[in-house]
Amino acid sequence: MAMATTRAEDLIVCYSPKMVTAKGIWKGDNPLDYSIPLVILQMTIVVATTRIMVFVLKPLRQPRVVSEILGGVILGPSVLGQVQGFASTIFPSRSVMVLETMANVVGICFTIVLHDRKPKSLNTATYILLLGVTLSVTAFPVLARILFELKLINSEIGKLAMSSALLNVMCAWILLAFSIATADNDAKSFASLWVLLASVGFVVVCIVFVRPAITWMVGTTSEGEPLSEFTICVILTGAMISGFITDAIGTHSVFGAFVFGLVIPNGALGVVILEKLEDFVSGLLLPLFFAISGLKTNFASIDSARTWGVLAFITFLSCAGKIAGTMLVTMFLRMPYNDGFVLGVLMNAKGLVELIVLNIGKDRKVLDDESFSVMVIVAVVMTAIISPIVATMYKPTRSSVSYERRTLQRALHDGELRLLVCIHTHRNVPAIINLLEASNPTTKSPLCIYVLHLVELTGHASGMLIVHNARKSKHVSTAKNRTQAQSGNIINAFESFEQHSSFVSIHPLTAISPYNSIHEDICSVAEEKRVALVIIPFHKQQTVDGGMEGTNPAFGSVNQNLLAKAPCSVGILVDRGLSGSARVAANEVSRQVCVLFFGGPDDREALAYGWRMCENPGISLTVLRFVPGANATLSTMLPTDDSDNPNVLTVEATNSWENGLDDEYINDFRSKNGDDESIVYTENVETVARKLLQRLGN
Repeated sequence: MAMATTRAEDLIVCYSPKMVTAKGIWKGDNPLDYSIPLVILQMTIVVATTRIMVFVLKPLRQPRVVSEILGGVILGPSVLGQVQGFASTIFPSRSVMVLETMANVVGICFTIVLHDRKPKSLNTATYILLLGVTLSVTAFPVLARILFELKLINSEIGKLAMSSALLNVMCAWILLAFSIATADNDAKSFASLWVLLASVGFVVVCIVFVRPAITWMVGTTSEGEPLSEFTICVILTGAMISGFITDAIGTHSVFGAFVFGLVIPNGALGVVILEKLEDFVSGLLLPLFFAISGLKTNFASIDSARTWGVLAFITFLSCAGKIAGTMLVTMFLRMPYNDGFVLGVLMNAKGLVELIVLNIGKDRKVLDDESFSVMVIVAVVMTAIISPIVATMYKPTRSSVSYERRTLQRALHDGELRLLVCIHTHRNVPAIINLLEASNPTTKSPLCIYVLHLVELTGHASGMLIVHNARKSKHVSTAKNRTQAQSGNIINAFESFEQHSSFVSIHPLTAISPYNSIHEDICSVAEEKRVALVIIPFHKQQTVDGGMEGTNPAFGSVNQNLLAKAPCSVGILVDRGLSGSARVAANEVSRQVCVLFFGGPDDREALAYGWRMCENPGISLTVLRFVPGANATLSTMLPTDDSDNPNVLTVEATNSWENGLDDEYINDFRSKNGDDESIVYTENVETVARKLLQRLGN
């Protein structure tokens, strides 16, 4: 039987190193008396409780950190701990060491610090430093999740907030290491000085020796081969060793793991590690850690009205101070006041580093139970108010009004034509490339094509927009995961198209986001790159017998959302054999193009695209304009229950203004192409239109 003294409560707790696994209930053993069954049950209860809280608070747009801390509070002495026998059975004192060790393995402790009465053993400078780190730091991962859920991750305010938070966190880690090093006030031993020097030396060694070694190890992997399991194991072991070293020299194990993570080179290695660990860390260890912080929170320890008043005052000052400081800087930079206020609110996000500082403070007796509970509540409140305030006050607007005038009609004859093509899978590539080959790039009007690979977000903490270097796309063949492999194949296909075509430039990107919001990434790219047309595949594909079958149901929703929100023209490509046609050189293209013109701005855009195509000598164009007859009814593009009525001809434009624009554009098209034998123009009234609509309906 082993005994240990817990540092927080100064209680003597007995541990039995032999009571690890139970022999079974049939032999009279209680599984909860043994370490492994008990920790499994504890982890299950923690994860289940936090997931329930995530579901409950989702309508309020609360980040997961709030739900996870509140889940721990519910399981702790504040709520369920008041139930007789619950704490002693499910969370006995002897199990705390095992559970905290599990929570600190990868993500490691999350903490915050403050004390309304500074302990005599702690010098004033160290106390102020710990307090400053706690209240000033911004949680980068939590902020990323908030911005993502508010759909601001790609906005100007979102990019500025993320950049500011990243610098904030880096400074916080440095100050945290310094404050921990100076926490032990022993002037005779000069221990603090040695801790600081050793910490600086550790950082230098990681930068000078560890990073080149990791780069060399990754470089030994042959092109096209995945990273070996040995390489991954070495990296993970290195993170553990780094944590051990910094803990041994007197800083903190989290600091070592953080520095080791910073020196890992960008690229495939980081993606593989993220892919292998993120679900385990964010799905199990992270909730476990936040829940442990909640388990340590005891509202009963806040037993006076004065303390609750101090809590409210601290919360107000913490939020107001950061908002005021941020607004002061934004005013100097001549940013709008509203943007400055919103940025200040976003900077109040709390999470990882704060809880690390808080737990360190409690372990080193800087905090008592009351102070710890006060600061946990401050962190939760400061983070919880962000989403409602930002959602209410900040509405991103389009940056350029003139951009909306960029259409195919205006870019028809001269100037660069910018297109954004969206790809779901490699099956979409051949049809889109064949369409682009027929788009007639010329010296006066070259094609600038942005290729956006759409990938559903499944495990990352936030959405990402990856900009690839097409000139180095061959290196994508060293893909270490499925997403990289698909993006690599798509990029290589379009790079080949660029190399075999004239006056064409390709710019590949990858958008990783949930399908219910990925249309916003498409719109953001379209606006930023100032494209005139977005081309996206239809949500159905052709079968062997010529029919159409659905692919992913979410693709249809993406198309609908894009049509409703796009800042430019949108073309939905329905592939009925275009992908099966043979690839030919640009000067050997031979196509027959037909434009069905019912009227309205969309049809004028379609005619503009067809007009551009027919300037290629190998393409012939047929324009069928449908003019409603006496028995046909004009209507708008609204849902109707009269779709089976052959006398109802649905068009987009019904007013005289749109009709006038249609006539003007058609007349301009005919006057400039009247002598072109490759162009056929026909006007059809009700009969042909009815047959066409019946055919489309079938």
